Amino acid sequence: MKKIYSSLGLMSGTSGDGVDSSVIKSDGKDQILIENNEYNAYPAEISDEIHKIREKIQISSDLKNFTTDINILSKKLTDFHAAIVNKIIKKKHIDIIGFHGQTIFHNSEEKISRQIGNGAKLSELTKKTVIYDFRQNDLKNGGEGAPLAPIYHQAIIKNLDKKSKIKLPLVILNIGGIANITVIDKNYKMKSMDIGPGNCLIDKWIRLNSNKKFDENGNLAQSGKIDKFILNQSLDNYDYNKVSKKKSLDINDFDIFFAKGLSLENGAATITEFTADVLSKKILNFEVYICGGGRKNTFLIERLKSKLKNQIILIDKIGFNGDYIESQAFAYLAIRSFLKLPISFPETTGCNKPCTGGKLIKNF
Repeated sequence: MKKIYSSLGLMSGTSGDGVDSSVIKSDGKDQILIENNEYNAYPAEISDEIHKIREKIQISSDLKNFTTDINILSKKLTDFHAAIVNKIIKKKHIDIIGFHGQTIFHNSEEKISRQIGNGAKLSELTKKTVIYDFRQNDLKNGGEGAPLAPIYHQAIIKNLDKKSKIKLPLVILNIGGIANITVIDKNYKMKSMDIGPGNCLIDKWIRLNSNKKFDENGNLAQSGKIDKFILNQSLDNYDYNKVSKKKSLDINDFDIFFAKGLSLENGAATITEFTADVLSKKILNFEVYICGGGRKNTFLIERLKSKLKNQIILIDKIGFNGDYIESQAFAYLAIRSFLKLPISFPETTGCNKPCTGGKLIKNF
């Protein structure tokens, strides 16, 4: 009989707004039971510091230049995660914690991916085995360090296919700060890659030009007018070939300079249209299931639908809360890492061979 592990996944995305946490029970292969999902918002101070540090770190050498700032923020993030864990373990038995941490810099060409948050300290504060730093082994084996969720996507699709809830082949589109797709064919073979900006450009525009952190439901963009001249110019200048050569992207791969001078609403409308147009060019003609925070931007989804012939469905419609796919994925990856099973593959990150990843720490 396969051993079932109870794992807590912790995910803080590029939006820097808080921590998604999920408890799953799994054998690290085909059996998956989702037990708990919850969200804890960062205090404004932490969220602001995340965005400030990301703005400061534009090139890899900045990681050394801002070591003190990074270490201060890392301690705050670790303490915040520990408080969440200690609350959850009062209600749920947990064997392993999958701790993603907060990405502050990712450059696949330089083979650098930096997530802050202290795995050893988290283990000490929670008295639990922690697996963290999931991307380094993939980078060492020729991969780009992302995306890592596809093996979890494959597992949940296998479960759904057995229950006749879906039709293969299909695409899972995750719209976080960056958007990525996992294509799963009739034989469950998967292929994955980042395909462009998700929320990152829209969020950045809103943060820099208002007192809001994001465009709720896309209402600001919907009330604005697309500047077609600027939009067409920005799309003409967009280097699809450069992006296509990468499996993984970072928010520093994109900028909102082209919208400079536009009003808040018109800039939001133009950037949203730019995002939808870029993503539409990379989505294959299969059914698309959308997860991630970007699926809540109804205007972005409407614009995406207008550019695609595909049937586009929220993953929530087939029994999964689209907010927590990534936190569930890191709970699942932690189990696979513990069992020394591969978490990244040539078809997902571009690594030389299937490889496991993550560092295990038991600091109590």
